[in-house]
Amino acid sequence: MKIHVIGGGLAGTEAAWQIAQAGVSVVLHEMRPVGRSPAHHSDALAELVCSNSFGAMASDRAAGLLHTELRQLNSIIIQKADQHAVPAGGALAVDRGVFSDDLTQTLSQHPHITLQREEVSAIPPEGVVVLTTGPLTSPALAEDLQRFTGLDYMSFFDAASPIVVGDSINQDIAFLASRYDKGEAAYLNCPMNREQYLHFWQELCGAEQAPVKDFERETAKFFEGCLPIEELAQRGEDTMRYGPLKPVGLFDGRLGDFKAPENQDKRPYGVVQLRQEDKAGQLWNMVGFQTNLRWGEQKRVFRLIPGLEKAEFVRMGVMHRNTFINSPELLKPTLQFKQRSSLLAAGQLVGTEGYTAAAAGGWLAGTNAARLVLGLDPVILPPTTMMGALLEFITSASPKHFQPMPPNFGILPPLGHKIRGKRERYGVYRDRALADLEQWKQTFKRDGVALF
Repeated sequence: MKIHVIGGGLAGTEAAWQIAQAGVSVVLHEMRPVGRSPAHHSDALAELVCSNSFGAMASDRAAGLLHTELRQLNSIIIQKADQHAVPAGGALAVDRGVFSDDLTQTLSQHPHITLQREEVSAIPPEGVVVLTTGPLTSPALAEDLQRFTGLDYMSFFDAASPIVVGDSINQDIAFLASRYDKGEAAYLNCPMNREQYLHFWQELCGAEQAPVKDFERETAKFFEGCLPIEELAQRGEDTMRYGPLKPVGLFDGRLGDFKAPENQDKRPYGVVQLRQEDKAGQLWNMVGFQTNLRWGEQKRVFRLIPGLEKAEFVRMGVMHRNTFINSPELLKPTLQFKQRSSLLAAGQLVGTEGYTAAAAGGWLAGTNAARLVLGLDPVILPPTTMMGALLEFITSASPKHFQPMPPNFGILPPLGHKIRGKRERYGVYRDRALADLEQWKQTFKRDGVALF
């Protein structure tokens, strides 16, 4: 029996790989290039449409712990992310083009995977199916899924940052540094004095935005973790300085020792950071500059940033509406639909937020799809792991107020004893998670039915 995975994003790619690695045949359906979405720029699988960053690498950070768990579970997404990493300070960022192209080639060559380039307009009525169509599910399939569930979609607005050509950045002004000089200096920093910052803030507040349809504005909200830069600016003069433009811990080493008393007044008032997009350092992403400004306005306003006066943009910022299902109403913790156990779903479609979380959901949905075909019981991960806690949350939260959730330590079960220091406390969460995950894996090994 062949399993059908619909959607070739991060979740779908991971799901298809786990199914194939279990020795089960899988058809991975991806509508590009036959059909297009407002956010994609290529036909490659697992395209990263917003940032090129998977979040913090350290395992005592929520995203980093999820990376570590997925490494232990042989995730193809994290394996390729590690392989194609680019300098990003304490974050795991990748050369997004090489990353997606490699995954496309790797899956295409797997003997158990058939890649079909076509739009699927309805859920296959029979067999095991995994839905990983993401927040930009095609209208026809979204309508069919809505008929199946009997529930309306929920939605929010998401946005992507512009990408700038490295040679067009004035590096007499921009300086290479990481915050507090921790790790490799992996960010280009464009410093602003108070006058420059206020002028930029005023122009940003007055810049013209691309129109949003009335019905979309009424039914969707911004996701707080990915607010457009102009939305932040509208919230107050200093909001950006406590967000993506915060100057804390950043200093141009060309000016001398930042600890020297005579250099205290040289600290910037605000800093725009750019993160490396590719291994060659030819492309740089404007960190935190998700935007819905008109493209002409983006060029005008963003070129007010010192160092970007002659910036050449290879991709402008865009905004799109993301939809997701009410997972607490519809899904089991195994990511099976309550109405149909042979239908599973994962990724942003189910309300997980972030690249690594999409891979995590794809891993579980793919693993359980394979287990169903092999006559095995579906599994759930320990709730003390970041992966287990996240997938438990999206299937057990209050349906009335359900919103997308990124990995975070707040969803983990309490430790049972208080630890005052945050980093120490997160370290204990990590140690418990990884120990419980290893014990969980050993249980399946003893049963002789492990698929990982």
